[in-house]
Amino acid sequence: MRRKASILAAFAAFALVLGPALAEARPGGRSSMGSRGSRTFTPPPVTRTAPDAARPMDRTLQQPARPGTAAPGMAPAQQSRGMFGGGFGGALMGGLIGMGIGGLLFGNGLFGGFGGFGSILGLLLQIVLIVFLVRMALRFFRNRQSQGAAARGMQRPAMAGGPNPHAMRRDMGAGGHAAPRGSSGTGPAAAPVQLNQSDFQAFEALLRDVNAAWSRRDLAGLGRLATPEMNNYFAQDMRDLDARGWRNETRDLKLEQGDLAEAWREGNAEFATVAMRFSLVDVTYDAQGNVVEGDPQRRDTAAELWTFVRQPAGAWKLSAIQQTR
Repeated sequence: MRRKASILAAFAAFALVLGPALAEARPGGRSSMGSRGSRTFTPPPVTRTAPDAARPMDRTLQQPARPGTAAPGMAPAQQSRGMFGGGFGGALMGGLIGMGIGGLLFGNGLFGGFGGFGSILGLLLQIVLIVFLVRMALRFFRNRQSQGAAARGMQRPAMAGGPNPHAMRRDMGAGGHAAPRGSSGTGPAAAPVQLNQSDFQAFEALLRDVNAAWSRRDLAGLGRLATPEMNNYFAQDMRDLDARGWRNETRDLKLEQGDLAEAWREGNAEFATVAMRFSLVDVTYDAQGNVVEGDPQRRDTAAELWTFVRQPAGAWKLSAIQQTR
């Protein structure tokens, strides 16, 4: 009986570490996820809509370019870095979790050395401790990775665009087309892309349509609006909510301001990263219809960087969502 309780507690610990926390339920889970081609690990230029630098990707199929090799392209990496990534941080996290779960399975608690923690209460306290340590360590190593990249020559991205309330554009050139911009100076050189008003209208429509499909739990609809990678993340987040008996609903979305951070071409694919500030009603319900997070009567405001990609003669699709620091 005690062993079964320990195993269940171990799974609970994993759920706490890996599952979305409260207030992380809208599309993207308030995390940074997806791919930006060869610029996945390069922060986009800041804009007046999103004046803070973008956070690194929490979930992506891309792999960082190794020294002396070309930056990754559109194809996902074939080699997995594992649940906690590579390097010293991954080894430490794997060791902590392995040691903790091993201790649970053999009835010795998470670390086996806390002799007074043999009770269920002690077991729960140990679970809370390991979750706290894992999250703190992951944050620590993620920050070190970002600082290391900055030390190797990454500069704070230059400001792109200008203020434009209730519309999405960048500095406009003659004829109503967005003035082309080349490489931002922070990522691999790529051919610039010219965008027009219909492109910005498509980006705004995708913002609304993705949120609407998410609220309907329409994975097929999301598959038409986003890349397969992003659709997989949406499906995973829905499963996490299902495991708790919850559902998230976003409605009455309104784009307050938006501007273009950068647009470029890689091979046949065109990319555009857009900063968008929007307001919406974001509420999470349990199986009985009770509110577990959010307020149906209150609008929340968010600022995110959405990256879109399209192939020749194809429509724009959502390729990444990034939060700001």
